Amino acid sequence: MSTFSRTELERSLKEGRLAPVYLLVGCEGYLRVAAANQLPMMSARRVVKIKDFGKLREADEEALVRYISDPAESTVMIFNTEDLDKRKKLARALSEKCQVVDYPALKDGQAVTWVKSRLKELKVTCDEQALSEIIMRVGTDVQTLFSELDKLASAALPTKRITFEMVDHLIGRSRELSNWDLGDHLIARNRKQALETLYRLLEGGAQPVMLIGAIAGNYHRLALAKEALTRGSRDDVFRTVPLPSFKRDAFIANLKRSDAAKIAHGIKLIAAADLAIKTSVGGGGPKGARLQLEMLVCELSG
Repeated sequence: MSTFSRTELERSLKEGRLAPVYLLVGCEGYLRVAAANQLPMMSARRVVKIKDFGKLREADEEALVRYISDPAESTVMIFNTEDLDKRKKLARALSEKCQVVDYPALKDGQAVTWVKSRLKELKVTCDEQALSEIIMRVGTDVQTLFSELDKLASAALPTKRITFEMVDHLIGRSRELSNWDLGDHLIARNRKQALETLYRLLEGGAQPVMLIGAIAGNYHRLALAKEALTRGSRDDVFRTVPLPSFKRDAFIANLKRSDAAKIAHGIKLIAAADLAIKTSVGGGGPKGARLQLEMLVCELSG
């Protein structure tokens, strides 16, 4: 069966055209959930929503496969998932016999359009400079944008206008300076960018002990994700380690290149650096703590 975009789905619903079975698939989870809650619009049909079906054993999938082949006219069934394991019989049946609606990560231009629509709902305005800065800092994950726009709209209550200064004050540079980005560069073994991000974080006032904790957290999540990928699918990875949609493809690519033994060795290096900073063994105060961090980043990204 053909694949719809979310715009085509919305058009078909407005025209009153309903399919008996839908498969909503893609990394943009917020929009998938919104669509699932909207279906079916102005209809007396019973709605059945199914998620986490990737966990079913193949023997338990047979009933759903039979239903998809001959769905009830009085029901709209909605399957909702980030990714499909095409090796499974149910996944193949869904791809072939359902109305598939794709929800990929938004591009920057699409995110701008979504933000403008949300700002109208919030009854606030925003100039182009501030709007561009929101996208640059937050990224294109709709759930994150939703939360940040609500925060900005509350701050703009007196004037109903979001300014660049508000964005600068209230939203951190999540694409550039987040702890996640430092972890991303380490996992990708990009020493130059890892060190540049570390220096920016330190200059911004981040404490070495806090950064060690952030790096340790990233490696712990990496270890869990590696195990999840070994045991299951991409879907299993992001149930274990939630990530913004715009980071997921790069994370999976790095995860596939990462060796479990190297991850374990990295965790040992982090523990040793943390002990050295906290006990001043080779630490030597703030300068020594910074040196320990720099050495750790160089080792992890080498």
